[in-house]
Amino acid sequence: MPYLYQSSKPRASALPGAARATHSSGKGYEELRQECLRRGVLFEDSDFPACNSSLFFSENPPIPFIWKRPGDIVKDPKFILGGATRTDICQGDLGDCWLLAAIASLTLNEKTLARVVPLDQNFGPDYAGIFHFQFWQHNEWLDVVIDDRLPTFKGRLVFLHSADLNEFWSALLEKAYAKLNGSYEALKGGSTIEAMEDFTGGIGEMYDVKAAPDNFYEILEKALKRGSMVGCSIDTSSAAESEARTPFGLIKGHAYSVTGIEEVSYRGRQVQLIRIRNPWGQVEWNGPWSDNSPEWHSVSPSEQRRLSQATQDDGEFWMKFEDFKVHFDKVEICNLTPDALEDNTAHKWEVTIHQGSWVRGSTAGGCRNFLETFWTNPQIKLHLTEKDDGQDDCTFIAALMQKGRRKLKKLGAEMLTIGYSIYESPGRDGHLDKDFFRYHPSKARSKTYINLREVSNRFKLPPGDYILIPTTFEPHQEADFCLRIFSEKKAITEDLDENVAIDLPEPLHPTPSPEETEEEKQFRALFEQISGKDMEISAEELEYVLNAVLKKTKNIKFKNLSLISCRNIISLMDTNGNGKLEFSEFKVFWEKMKKWISIFLQFDFDKSGSMSSYELRGALKAAG
Repeated sequence: MPYLYQSSKPRASALPGAARATHSSGKGYEELRQECLRRGVLFEDSDFPACNSSLFFSENPPIPFIWKRPGDIVKDPKFILGGATRTDICQGDLGDCWLLAAIASLTLNEKTLARVVPLDQNFGPDYAGIFHFQFWQHNEWLDVVIDDRLPTFKGRLVFLHSADLNEFWSALLEKAYAKLNGSYEALKGGSTIEAMEDFTGGIGEMYDVKAAPDNFYEILEKALKRGSMVGCSIDTSSAAESEARTPFGLIKGHAYSVTGIEEVSYRGRQVQLIRIRNPWGQVEWNGPWSDNSPEWHSVSPSEQRRLSQATQDDGEFWMKFEDFKVHFDKVEICNLTPDALEDNTAHKWEVTIHQGSWVRGSTAGGCRNFLETFWTNPQIKLHLTEKDDGQDDCTFIAALMQKGRRKLKKLGAEMLTIGYSIYESPGRDGHLDKDFFRYHPSKARSKTYINLREVSNRFKLPPGDYILIPTTFEPHQEADFCLRIFSEKKAITEDLDENVAIDLPEPLHPTPSPEETEEEKQFRALFEQISGKDMEISAEELEYVLNAVLKKTKNIKFKNLSLISCRNIISLMDTNGNGKLEFSEFKVFWEKMKKWISIFLQFDFDKSGSMSSYELRGALKAAG
């Protein structure tokens, strides 16, 4: 599948509220809406039509779905009813609990929600069947417009829906996200952090709960207070365990949202509690501190009101933090970046972004296990100049994201296994070669290579220059990527490939030696034998002699040199422009050819008789 090269130079982050229109007509939401109102028609989105291709790409719907507008499903549809809350998210017949857990977290931050779900739209007098939502994609915000036709079966929504049957913001948001990714089926399976980042432009961090730091409660408390989105899940040991229910009412391999964390006074002591939400809107924890557990009888009514404790089967429940650490395995936190934070926030990250590509045969070198090609990967120089306040080191987060893989699912693409390594710069300019990586260990690297959309880790390194190498695990795998560097102080980056330049040398003019050596006399005799009486070699004569010589050269795969190639050689070496090679010109060419054959044999590492693009890269460098 094709991948376009994209400039890897740093780009400025998008401004809050600035979003690029994505409709194929080139028109924005308001222009399309006004056009429909003038014409007296309801909007129909030709980019994401109400047909099976928008639903599934690998199969037909198991039952016949009927696309209906909200006004055809209920009498009095509302966009948002009583505020957009986490109880508005109930999962339908699509395996996108990861997305729904992120939407539930989104509702906890009003400013972030208003960015993704513009609140200036409704089913009122100016209704035109068109809605829009904004998502972050690879350093820019996109405005995605949709019509409001939704898949139904027997008059009920098939996919995401609200507990209030006449509220539709969540179903329309899911449709817009499906359009962004190509289809509803493309949303099957994923990581909560992926959608969280698309809602905020934030940076994701993953924690293994069983190996979490001692201050994990404080980390989560601080994250929720500053508006970060938090999700959690329980690992499965096999595919058969996916969505298996534990005796405590928890679902394995299922994405939950963390919606609150509090301390409560219980029998004279403080108990740490955490509030979790199942996007199904039902099926809850049934252990201590669950909705109907006896622990709540010892908590005052005012405390229960403060914690919004209610005994409803709404999918949301409290549990003791110690029990949470026992039963859950992973926590994902999406920290907000400067373009998503409020202006008066005391601390902001500095962000630098690089766009690039892994191209087969050129820059898709694979991980350090593949030393022969690892050095060909993109190399980004990172200048850490300012220490953190009151510290000796510089803190930064490196986040490597593979682009557009979910959208390419219908073409058979899967998430690639990706990661990166960080090396101390040797202090010289230019792309580092294989020998550097052979003899120098990395200073830091991503914790693991994993087939997630993004791999991110936090580092502390002394001030200095470093080289970051983003890679796929296997070589020769193609994808576009986006690398984001978040630092507490400004970090400067540059792509080392940007400094690569090829200057073609001027053709050498032969300088005849006053006295010929014995070797030169033999060479002149060879020339006279080939050239004949005119003492010049034509393209036809060159074709004959080169084919005779190269066929006898061992360890080179060779068929035949064409007459056109020989004419091109003469054009390059012919200094007097007569279309033939004189002795001095032929001598220069012959010396060059011997050198090229020697270099070819030297850099044909696998002795295949042919040269891969990686071998050719080294050979060209050696040839000057």
